[in-house]
Amino acid sequence: MVIGKPFFTAEQINSKVKELADRLSADYEGKNLLAVGILKGAFMFYSDLVRMIKVPLTIDFITASSYLKTISTEKVSIHCDIREDIRGKDVLLIEDIADSGITLNYIRERILAASPNSVRICVFLNKCGRRVVDVPLDYVGFEIPNEYVVGYGLDYDNKFRNLPYISIFKKTTTEGQ
Repeated sequence: MVIGKPFFTAEQINSKVKELADRLSADYEGKNLLAVGILKGAFMFYSDLVRMIKVPLTIDFITASSYLKTISTEKVSIHCDIREDIRGKDVLLIEDIADSGITLNYIRERILAASPNSVRICVFLNKCGRRVVDVPLDYVGFEIPNEYVVGYGLDYDNKFRNLPYISIFKKTTTEGQ
């Protein structure tokens, strides 16, 4: 396995998170904000973002997956669901990366069926080159090319989430031997 030099540095990440938090604070002023983090990947972005949002909010999480290592199974599994009642709330889904769109769209449709006031999506990274399902993204940190990235919560086989930056990940030919 090879992890390259930082694609986005910790400083670039922090600056972008602050920019997003300022926009969200303005947009959600006076609203009943429920910030829902999509785990596991969004945990770092979610934590940094909600600490910088300047309006009152409620937090919750959902654990969902549709990937096995680097391959989408195209079947979404919910491992832990939202516990908050979302009726009448302004729900903000916070995700690390919009890739195929399968998981995000599935979660968005489940939430819409529960009668929230509104549902918006905030993603840190948008990889539109791999999109299979069109899902509306309301807030996007960075657009990225069709590269596999790790760090800042993003993983390969549940590793590298702890990197304070985002890096392009490449598998070596000797991996697994």
